[in-house]
Amino acid sequence: MKNILRKITAVFTSLLISALFISAGGTEDVQEDYSAHILIEAHTGAVLDEYNADLKLNVGYMTKLMALLLIAEDIENGKYTPDTVMTASQAVAGTDGAVVWIEPSENITADELLKAVIIGNANDAMTVLAEYSEQSVESFVMRMNSEAFDLGLRNTAFYSPYGYYDEREYTTAHDLAIICAKLSEYDVLEQYFRTWRDFIRNGKAELVSENTLSRTYENHIGFKASHSEKSGYCIAEGGKNSEGTKYISVVLGAENDDISMKKAKELVNKGFSGYHVTATMFPDEMLMPIKVKNGVEFAVEVCLEKQSNLVVPKSVSELNTFVVLPDYLTAPLKKGQVIGSAGFYSGDTLVCETDIIVKNDVDSISFGYSFKKILSDIIKK
Repeated sequence: MKNILRKITAVFTSLLISALFISAGGTEDVQEDYSAHILIEAHTGAVLDEYNADLKLNVGYMTKLMALLLIAEDIENGKYTPDTVMTASQAVAGTDGAVVWIEPSENITADELLKAVIIGNANDAMTVLAEYSEQSVESFVMRMNSEAFDLGLRNTAFYSPYGYYDEREYTTAHDLAIICAKLSEYDVLEQYFRTWRDFIRNGKAELVSENTLSRTYENHIGFKASHSEKSGYCIAEGGKNSEGTKYISVVLGAENDDISMKKAKELVNKGFSGYHVTATMFPDEMLMPIKVKNGVEFAVEVCLEKQSNLVVPKSVSELNTFVVLPDYLTAPLKKGQVIGSAGFYSGDTLVCETDIIVKNDVDSISFGYSFKKILSDIIKK
């Protein structure tokens, strides 16, 4: 079966396939003031800039982002609401690190607990939420790792929902960015992520977010900043522009918060200024039907397997499309069968690629089919 290369020049600034990585414009020089960074577009997961994005690091209290994703899912699924009153167990007694002094048997709403965790980084509040979701902190941590696996995060391992230092625990800038992209889908948490300062427990406990971008950056939608002696200064920042496009940056292991926050904001702004997302589809009409040999049909229609959003540089005004298809196909054919491919290029750079498939089944010609066809033609005459 002879293949031919068909070139179609498509003046489309967007074509196909979510979750395909654009060639990242990462920093090539060695960085001395932080360990890793990444910039992604939230909907597609396209990596737009990165440095050491897959380097396994201990990120301290950033672990809470994974815990919050599970809590957001539970609220979305109706397991509880922000108004649900939860009762603290004995497990909150003697909690290490940041706390809001919750006492065993104390009743407190999920709303106040969420504020305490997201704004104030409170570990005792995290315990109450984790136990309400999964009966025990240990079961909650098991679910954190299961969820991470389901998200395709193969460079992540959690050992608590808090972010206490544990030499066994690690994640990467890339994996944290994917967690944040998923978090950005849950509007129920955005109000908490946007808040820099608040009070709970009838004004007795003040909460102040370590992420000052929640107060100073107008495009801010979340997520978290933290620091410790072991992890350095870390931040995961999300921003949304007027078109609703969300970009997420992660900076890990910075020397101070000025470096981490400046870089995080710079990366998100780079997404706004340098890229755009469009949903224009490549028309299937540009793909002609392909001849079929030994089939009950003489030709079969074909189409691209996937079409979705694409992130492209704003400088790209034209994409060249290279299509590889056979001259003919031989029956039988099954709907969805891959018979070619399409690659989309900006200059010499491959932006994305997808398979070309057949739209319908085509059976082989059999003796019975041939006999019925001949008999039908005779009757018609």
